[in-house]
Amino acid sequence: MSESTIEIGRREAQAIRQAIQRSEPQRMIIRQAAVLGAGVMGAQIAAHLANANVKPILFDLPAKEGKDKSAIANKAIEALTKLNPSPLATASVVKQITAANYDEHLHLLKDCDLVIEAISERMDWKKSLFEKVAPHIGPNAIFASNTSGLSITELSKSLPAALRKRFCGIHFFNPPRYMRLVEIIPTAETDPAIVDRLETFLTTTLGKGVIRAKDTPNFVANRVGVFSMLATMHHTVQFKLGFDEVDALTGPAIGRGKSATYRTADVVGLDTMAHVVKTLGDTLPSDPWAAYYKAPEWLAQLVEKGALGSKTKAGIYTKKGKDILVLDLAKKDYRPAAGAIADEVQAILKEKNPGEQLAKLRASAHPQAQFLWAIFRDVFHYVAVHLADIAHSARDVDFAVRWGFGWSRGPFELWQAAGWQRVAKMLEEDIAAGKTMARAPLPKWVNDGRTGVHSAEGSYSAETGKMVGRSTLPVYARQLFPETVLGEKQADRGTTVFEDEGVRMWHQGERIAIVSFKSKMHSLGTEVLLGLNRAIDEAEKNFDALVIWHEAPFAVGANLKAAIESLKAGKFDEFEKMVALFQQTSQRLKYSLVPTVAAVQGMALGGGCEFVMHSQRVVAALESYIGLVEVGVGLLPAGGGLKEFAERSVAWAKGGDAFPELQRAFRQVAMAEVSKSAENAREMGYLKAGDLVVFNSDELLYVAKQQARAMAESGVRPALAPAQIPVLGDTGIATLKMMLINMKEGGFISEHDYEISSRIAEILCGGEVEPGSMVDEKWLLDLERKHFVELAKTPKTQERIEAMLKTGKPLRN
Repeated sequence: MSESTIEIGRREAQAIRQAIQRSEPQRMIIRQAAVLGAGVMGAQIAAHLANANVKPILFDLPAKEGKDKSAIANKAIEALTKLNPSPLATASVVKQITAANYDEHLHLLKDCDLVIEAISERMDWKKSLFEKVAPHIGPNAIFASNTSGLSITELSKSLPAALRKRFCGIHFFNPPRYMRLVEIIPTAETDPAIVDRLETFLTTTLGKGVIRAKDTPNFVANRVGVFSMLATMHHTVQFKLGFDEVDALTGPAIGRGKSATYRTADVVGLDTMAHVVKTLGDTLPSDPWAAYYKAPEWLAQLVEKGALGSKTKAGIYTKKGKDILVLDLAKKDYRPAAGAIADEVQAILKEKNPGEQLAKLRASAHPQAQFLWAIFRDVFHYVAVHLADIAHSARDVDFAVRWGFGWSRGPFELWQAAGWQRVAKMLEEDIAAGKTMARAPLPKWVNDGRTGVHSAEGSYSAETGKMVGRSTLPVYARQLFPETVLGEKQADRGTTVFEDEGVRMWHQGERIAIVSFKSKMHSLGTEVLLGLNRAIDEAEKNFDALVIWHEAPFAVGANLKAAIESLKAGKFDEFEKMVALFQQTSQRLKYSLVPTVAAVQGMALGGGCEFVMHSQRVVAALESYIGLVEVGVGLLPAGGGLKEFAERSVAWAKGGDAFPELQRAFRQVAMAEVSKSAENAREMGYLKAGDLVVFNSDELLYVAKQQARAMAESGVRPALAPAQIPVLGDTGIATLKMMLINMKEGGFISEHDYEISSRIAEILCGGEVEPGSMVDEKWLLDLERKHFVELAKTPKTQERIEAMLKTGKPLRN
């Protein structure tokens, strides 16, 4: 074949590849990313990239002293290991982050597929850095700024034309691992294909909920959320309420996060809060609410004094010993925090009808009630007036505030739930009476006869005047049951195979069966165990695989209420039969003739953890917290969890010595240790090497079904039960007990703790037998059941169970 023919063939092949790339959505391949700025946000963004197996390079200024010019970045990386909650999925992840500085390492940028700038919120500083790094960014890399509110278009002006097409805003929320929201802010020059690929990456690889925001000051979430905080601050002074009193009112009592308003401000940083507010004031001078876009005098004074909140250990709140103190504006000093909701207002907040609740707050003369109505009213007013300016739809506003500020319902959802026209009428009356923070009239679309902004058709877009549907990006096909807004069409819940008191078994038109628990917190009572056994029977006869899936939590363990009732009634035979049924169910998951896949998110504790350990495959959301925690209620794992650790310790043994692995498992169970992530659960031995971790919990069922299908198609059958398991016997028991004796004598554990842990040691080591003895799974299960029932009969264990049911906290007796 001639060279010219080969060259023609190459050109044809290239043309075909380019045509395919143009006709199909491009998948964004990001192997390596750079983060510019090793501050609080930059370092934690790098950590989350590392969690997702994206190799991060963390840049900062070169150190002025010492041999290590990357000392600033290295210090930030080291600090990641000390943060709580941890930004790291596992402690070892931190080793994947490379420290760099702008003097020595700019050449590394050419190999990065994504570059995220995350330095301080100064337009001049950011532009200066852009000019420095732009020549080094690769020709196909995406460049993004993690600004919380500066103009992306203005920032882009300092970039060369070719790079502007690959530039956008990418606004993470703090802390980046845990906060779901990321806003993408394209400019008019940003290539739409780049935005699609970035959204896909953020959604699946990093597990985020993405909102495409307009390039307006503070974008969507901060624009609404910060205004809500400003309104709260304004009305705090107006109604003469204490900061702690307001936090009692604006937290879970009204469907918002536990940190409420002022604790949130302290966590965010009062200087950051003041800067975001200043951005609004500087960029929106003609806004109807412009008079309020400035830091209150007390906030400015705290910032000037350096009392910036949590990072300086003093702000609106401070701590003295174990006491929490709060700033008292009247006294200009701190006092003990003791804010509470008045009984009259508490009664109104218990009203289940949102419309009645708002009407009663408005009608009440109590300052707390008037305050609550005022902050609701002013946010409704604000989002209605600004919807066309700041967001593509009402859905974007509601999701942004829910995901970025922890509200259970967004402002438009709450308005719609309370009765759209009823609330609109109350707003108009208050606007006319001069009670609102601004006199701007409601836009005409509010009173066009509508009943809300969300419906089965979609969500209202004020910029187009139409209802708009969800994104059609292919990545969202992976979300079989996506999070919805009030009034939106719900996804089809499939076809029911059977449904009883404990479970629902169903499918989605394929031969993959799904079983979902119905009990409160998905606790594992007899009805769930019987239902799950029936589901396995049905799956083995009529389906190719079985997936356990439902919303978080996966399962919180046994039904303690039913257990204590049996024990108090002296029904010990009935109690033991329940334990035997639990063990039988675990074993059936392990040895089912069709693949069993556990789709796990949230807590999988006690018996829930044991179901995870026995499922043939696990697909776990990153934020899964898994552990055997039975000692907290005076019991021990008896659903096969200890049996599994006895087996796995042998498999994990290095050089034939299983004791170090068994000792690690013993410590985990005896201390009721819970994983801090799904990857951490793998390190702890709760997940197997072949189990999968997904970052977006909305994709969990999709991936679990794909795994189940792959296992079924490849003819996977359960491993045969091991005929013989070598155990450590009495020597192992004695060694583990020596640890316990030292802890008891040191006052670290109680006598009953010692009793429980000694029994755990006996089970893990196979009982009082010769070291190296061979036992089978039945032997270990019998030991679990025997010790579990004996402990359950003791008064101290029953006291622990009752205390947990009453207080939700473990009793140490």
